[in-house]
Formats: sequence, C-alpha cells, structure tokens
Amino acid sequence: MKKKKQGKNWLLFGGIAVLVVIAVLVVNSARTNQSQPAPNTAQTTQPSTGHDHSKASGVKHVPAYYPQPPSRNSLAPTLDPEVFKGITRDAYRAVKQIPVTIAQLPCYCHCDEGMGHKSLYSCFEDDHASHCVTCVNEALLALRLEREQKLTPAQIREKIVEQYSQQ
Repeated sequence: MKKKKQGKNWLLFGGIAVLVVIAVLVVNSARTNQSQPAPNTAQTTQPSTGHDHSKASGVKHVPAYYPQPPSRNSLAPTLDPEVFKGITRDAYRAVKQIPVTIAQLPCYCHCDEGMGHKSLYSCFEDDHASHCVTCVNEALLALRLEREQKLTPAQIREKIVEQYSQQ
C-alpha cells in the first residue's frame, strides 16, 4: 500500500515539474519575441534590425537603428547631462543637441540584443551610456561629424558602421 502511494506522489511531482518547465519556456519565448526590434520598413520610423550578411559577404551584423528620422516628440527623454562628469556629460549633451540623428545610429555595444535597445539613442534614456565607452564615443563622433563635416545621419551611420564593425 505504501509503494502505491509513493508512486502516485512521484507521478504528481513529475507532472508538476513538467508544467513548471513548460511555463518557463513559454515565458522566455515571449520575452525574446518582445525584445526584438520591429523589422525595417521604409514607411515607418520603426528601428531596423540591422543586416546580417556575415556568412555570405563577411560583413558583420549592424545593430538596430531608426532608418527614417523619428519625430523628436516620439523619442523618450534622455537623462540630464549635468548629473554626469567629463566626456560622459559631453555625450549626454550631444544626444540632447542632435537626438533625431542619434536615433538613426546603431550602437555597437550590441545592447539591441541584450537590452532591447532600438538605437544609440536608447542608451541615453537611462544610465546605460554612462557605463559604456562605446555609447559615449559614438555619440561624440556623431556630433562632431554632423557639426564639423556637415554629414547627414545616413552618412554618419556609414562612418560608424565602417569604424565599429571592425572591432
């Protein structure tokens, strides 16, 4: 009698364990699908998921960015530059000065994959950029290229892809 009851308990525990595993898989699957940026379309300001032709042509993956200029009002606010020091403050200031350009640039710390960021702009909506030299350097480069060389966001993106995809 005791063996029958023990067998039923193991069956019950096994069934519960299977349900827990299935629930974890479903939740993780849903999170993965939500964190991926929407595909690039010419008519929208949805972020591009970049291009991965690495197997075919040796070109590395380009992180997410907005291929078309988003409206300034559609962008979330960035953190106040004055709470930071040095070049980090300068980078947060750069993003405040040229937010639409920054939104059209990929971030080569690949936070689009790990954090669901939609462009370089996303890094400055919180303190992520304050801990990331890649984010800071890209923002400062973008400001310099726009102000000194009068490059468009697409031209700046080309320069950033050229420079950072080799790293």
